[in-house]
Amino acid sequence: MVLDGFDMLAHLARQREWSEATFGPGPRTKGVIDHIRKELSEIEADPSDIAEWIDVTILALDGAWRAGHSPEQIVAALIAKQTKNEGRDWPDWRTMSPDQAIEHVRSTASTKP
Repeated sequence: MVLDGFDMLAHLARQREWSEATFGPGPRTKGVIDHIRKELSEIEADPSDIAEWIDVTILALDGAWRAGHSPEQIVAALIAKQTKNEGRDWPDWRTMSPDQAIEHVRSTASTKP
């Protein structure tokens, strides 16, 4: 579903303005990570609660701008990372445990002649 009129860059600017006014300026890295850990516990308690998943998303975006990245850089990084993941080799999910992360296939071949 595409929401008419949604502008990710404007949303990130809005989020930053609110977050900085509410939680203060600066990186706050440990605080953001602490909050993410709490939200992850809430997801474990109720994995179907979309609000908890979105809390993690909002906190990750908050951490990105607090680390010095502009809305444009955040959107570009999001697009680049998805593209990179799509280009990687992944194991067959049917052979993997649903309770563990599925990591991309890492080449063991040496790049040296």
